[in-house]
Amino acid sequence: MTTKSQRAKPTGPKARPSRTAERAAATSSERTGSAFNAVTGGFNAIVSATSRVAAKRRAAPKKPAKTAETKALPTKDDGGKAKAQDKSAPAKDAAPAAKAPAPKIVPGPINATIERHADGIGLTLIGLSLILGGTVWFGVGDPVGGMIASVVQLIIGAGAYLLPIILFGLAMVLMLGYLPPPEQRGRIGMGVSLIGFPMLGTIHLFAGDPVNWELRKTAGGAIGAWVGGPLAAGFSVFLAVPILFLVIFYGALKTTGISVRDFAAFIGSLINTGGDLYEDEDEDEDEPEEEPEEDRRPYTRRRVALNSRGEQSTLFDMPKVTPEQAAEAEEESAEAEESESSADTEEFPAIVVGTTRRRKKAKRQPEPEDTEGDDAVASGVEGVRQAILARSGVDPAAVPASPPKSEEQRDIPLPEPREPRGDYKLPDTSLLIPGEVPKTRSAANDRMIEAITEVFREFNVDAVVTGFSRGPTVTRYEVELGPGVKVSKITNLQSNLAYAVATDNVRLLTPIPGKSAVGIEVPNTDREMVRLGDVLTAPNVVANHDPMLIGLGKDIEGDFVSHSVQKMPHLLVAGSTGSGKSAFVNSMLVSLLTRATPDEVRLILVDPKMVELTPYEGIPHLITPIITQPKKAAAALQWLVEEMEQRYLDMKSARVRHIKDFNRKVLAGEIQVPLGSEREYRPYPYIICVVDELADLMMTAPKEIEDSIVRITQKARAAGIHLVLATQRPSVDVVTGLIKTNVPSRLAFATSSLTDSRVILDQAGAEKLIGMGDGLFIPQGAGKPVRIQGAFVTDEEIQAVVEAAKDQAEPSYTEGVTEDKGGSAKKEIDDDIGNDMEDLLQAVELVVTSQLGSTSMLQRKLRIGFAKAGRLMDIMESRGVVGPSEGSKARQVLVKPEELDTILWMIQGGSPADAPQDADVNVVEANPTGGVF
Repeated sequence: MTTKSQRAKPTGPKARPSRTAERAAATSSERTGSAFNAVTGGFNAIVSATSRVAAKRRAAPKKPAKTAETKALPTKDDGGKAKAQDKSAPAKDAAPAAKAPAPKIVPGPINATIERHADGIGLTLIGLSLILGGTVWFGVGDPVGGMIASVVQLIIGAGAYLLPIILFGLAMVLMLGYLPPPEQRGRIGMGVSLIGFPMLGTIHLFAGDPVNWELRKTAGGAIGAWVGGPLAAGFSVFLAVPILFLVIFYGALKTTGISVRDFAAFIGSLINTGGDLYEDEDEDEDEPEEEPEEDRRPYTRRRVALNSRGEQSTLFDMPKVTPEQAAEAEEESAEAEESESSADTEEFPAIVVGTTRRRKKAKRQPEPEDTEGDDAVASGVEGVRQAILARSGVDPAAVPASPPKSEEQRDIPLPEPREPRGDYKLPDTSLLIPGEVPKTRSAANDRMIEAITEVFREFNVDAVVTGFSRGPTVTRYEVELGPGVKVSKITNLQSNLAYAVATDNVRLLTPIPGKSAVGIEVPNTDREMVRLGDVLTAPNVVANHDPMLIGLGKDIEGDFVSHSVQKMPHLLVAGSTGSGKSAFVNSMLVSLLTRATPDEVRLILVDPKMVELTPYEGIPHLITPIITQPKKAAAALQWLVEEMEQRYLDMKSARVRHIKDFNRKVLAGEIQVPLGSEREYRPYPYIICVVDELADLMMTAPKEIEDSIVRITQKARAAGIHLVLATQRPSVDVVTGLIKTNVPSRLAFATSSLTDSRVILDQAGAEKLIGMGDGLFIPQGAGKPVRIQGAFVTDEEIQAVVEAAKDQAEPSYTEGVTEDKGGSAKKEIDDDIGNDMEDLLQAVELVVTSQLGSTSMLQRKLRIGFAKAGRLMDIMESRGVVGPSEGSKARQVLVKPEELDTILWMIQGGSPADAPQDADVNVVEANPTGGVF
């Protein structure tokens, strides 16, 4: 909060007059970088200074010579000090006689005639400007016009080309009533003459000091010859030109009525205003740091004069002034300046962030009207919070200004849920446990604000906390930087901020999307759990009848986040153990069970761990029983590719581009069965394939798995087939470049390293997450990730929803989904191997077991020549066994020893699905547990 303060009267011989009138006005256009307003503001400052100086000069002679006040003046002994103080005092501290009523100014006969016939004189000047402009510029108006032009050119030479414009401008000044006061007209006229005549003399000298009168018409004319000629003859041209420029400069000072000192102050103010348009205050660099607080001059906000159009007034916006109004203005000038200086000062609040000295540059907020609470600030944490927020001009009670949208929607009546076709009834969301009402602020938030502010103060960073948004897991504090402060100053303090708030998971957001502020995300000490029931019962989720809409959780603003799988259209999920990846998979599947029927969405669940997705066994949405063996998962992905191709053939025959349009035509009976065909067209359901651990599949058959995933992600969106790939190890050999390119949506939970974060998100950030559902979500087309807290669903809730789905229908499995389609196919040997199969197999076994890709080792161990060893190494590189050549260094081996049998099988032309398994896998295959198969 800001308070009013009176200007401290300067004392001592070093005090100087107020520079308020010398500073340029800080307008809104200055804040956006308008240099033009900076210039016009400086001219306004000159005009203001001129009027005050004139008022002082006129008021000085009016003091009584011998009065009681005169007798009360200091004697000669202390007169020196009093005189110095009088010279150094501002205009508002002048002698009382300055406030005495000024005598009325009676205009002379010439001025009275001009004011009485201003319109007639103005129209006459416009006529003369038209005549001169036509004759001088266009050569029309002969013979009278030509004579007038010749005479004018003879007198002022090239100035005749500017004279029509000058006459027209003077006419506008007369008719619009912008004449200066009568007592200033003589001075202005003299100043204009001192500008014009030397200017003509300068033109004459630049033209070469011509003697011929015809040449003088195009130079400075007779006046230029009379002014510049004698100077050139007496002092030479090199000295005459600087002398004329000095006279022109003096004429400019005379016209504006300022002195050289005032001009220097104006230039300094113009440089300060134009160089830093965000600066609102007068900087006194000579002020010592240890200067007492009572001797400092309070900061004064610059006033801005506005014209009738609501814009900043300029030198050309002078109002009409009658003699009576001029006298009244002079009488009130001192009082106006005093009221301006006292009413426009303001002090900074108690806490200033970023420096221990006076803050020189500040972005001002509108001054609050209510200042009753300034004298008593609450103690403790609340007092610190109010002082901090008062610095930024934000009402402490309004941070956050409103509760999250999720809380605003709690009392809104829920819209009608979707009613699916058929007899199938969706499980009720009342089976899910609702969550508690979240907090909007706590004492921990106030302590964090204090800690962040203290870090800024210690490192002299001009920044302030202006608000915060509390989420279920983290709180984002919004920090506004001062003028000229680099964002890097905040990012460089990340470790210090983490130390101050006692956590190592501080994440910086520079800037917050849609705001001119830096976000500091700090984990909450009192975390809140996000329930899936709250997400699915939110009004915006219930109103959306998309059967593939899944609940994700809550964002950092406290709003519920949901997204449709159709719009993803494929999702890559990664996170270390305990980060919340499995909880997200469960939330997604429960969301689908409560929103979609088996006729709308079918599922393929791949669970190599054999325990994660077991609760969903037997739901009617499954196409095939839950797949736990990698070779059957590869076959299922290949079946999806064939299903995708079949759907595209049907869409082609129906002449549609999306499966949704195909289903609409089927339901409307617009698709005719070909003659002789017994096929019956039915609507295609959406298919979602969920792979709980991609790394296990990539270790078994990386080439086939990758090819199937790439083909599905490239083409299957329009066919209604979607992939959700989850992994605990987002390394480059699992999440390959082709997979990342074709899976646009990413969801990253806490990762163990920065490298894993870059693999899944292509940027840092996931390594700073705190786990337990804290994630970063990047939907398709989004530029920056959204931080969310994933929804949680308990095992009891999963069981209740699954049982409700099982009671509605039995699963209808599709035959041939996991069948091996290449077991009896004849193995074919590639042409580049030829007759070297035996040597190649030995070389592969040697390289993989030793994990050393060396050509010289093959020569020694296999007793072959260099050429054949190099060719075998090239074949292994083409099969993905070793990496590219690195000169004299050994090649990198890309296949691990446990994958040796699979790679040998594939090199001999076998299918990955037929690759031999180890003993453990064969035992599971022969004796399946849990009745899965």
